Amino acid sequence: MNPRVKAVKPNPDYTITLVFTNGEVRRFDVKPYLDTGIFQELRDMSVFNSVRPFLGSVQWENGQDLCPDTLYLDSVPITNAAEMEAEEKAVV
Repeated sequence: MNPRVKAVKPNPDYTITLVFTNGEVRRFDVKPYLDTGIFQELRDMSVFNSVRPFLGSVQWENGQDLCPDTLYLDSVPITNAAEMEAEEKAVV
């Protein structure tokens, strides 16, 4: 089983920074979803910014959510130490 999301921060480029239960900080790109169904609502930055952790995953105010395994497997680790430190402070 993959780790679950414990914190999330929306970014202005339609990515989200995620902190997982194993301590990893990763970035997930939401842009590929923005032309699909209910995810089109996330183009509105105020809706996009409403993201929050929910049951090990993330959820937006209008009910959009993503599978926690998708979030982990399709995200990229933040490996730059300075960037990771800045992201962790912003998320937690």
